[in-house]
Amino acid sequence: MKRAYELVSKNRQEKIDFYRFDKDKKLSCGAYLLLKKMLSEENITKPIFKFEKYGKAYISNYENIYFNLSHSGKMILCAISNKEVGVDIEYIDPEIDLNIAKHYFYNSEYENIMNCENSSDEFFKYWVLKESYMKYTGLGMNLKLDSFEIIVNKDIQLKNDNRNLKFNVFDIKDYKIAAAGHYDVSELYEVSVDELY
Repeated sequence: MKRAYELVSKNRQEKIDFYRFDKDKKLSCGAYLLLKKMLSEENITKPIFKFEKYGKAYISNYENIYFNLSHSGKMILCAISNKEVGVDIEYIDPEIDLNIAKHYFYNSEYENIMNCENSSDEFFKYWVLKESYMKYTGLGMNLKLDSFEIIVNKDIQLKNDNRNLKFNVFDIKDYKIAAAGHYDVSELYEVSVDELY
C-alpha cells in the first residue's frame, strides 16, 4: 500500500486518509491508479482534477473527457467517456434488508424486486442502476432514490427521459455493475492490481 500511496496525487492522498478502514483506503488508492492507467492509455497526461458543486470530479485541462469511479468489497470500477458517465459496483449481499427498497425506491421497483425469484440479486440490479444514474447527473446522493424511476424490460430506461440514456448491467463474480451514459457498454476489462503500479 505504501508504494501505491506514493504514486497518487496529494489531493487523492487526502481522500484516502479520510477513510477509516484500511480496506477502503486501498480501494480508493486502487481506483485512482486504475483511472491514471486508463487515462494514460488515452494519451491523457498530467490531468488536473477539479470538483463540481456536489463533489463529482472532472478533468479541467482536457475537453470532452469524463470519468467515474466506484468501489465495493474487493473490486474497483472506472469508466472513461467523451460524454457524461456514471458507474456503480456493489457486492451482492444475500442478506440485504429489502425494506430499503420499500422505503427508498419507487413502488413499482420494489414490487419487481419482491416478485423476482432472487430478490437480493434484483435489489442490487436496481441499486447499481439508480446509483449509476445519480452519479451520471453529478448530484450523487443529493438526488433522492425515489425521485426517478428505472424501468427494467428488454431495454433498461429512465422513465420520462428524453435524453435516450443507455443503461448497462453486468454480473462479475459476486458483484453487480451498472453504467449510465450515452453509449452501450459491450465489455468490461479485468485488471490485476499489480498492473496498476
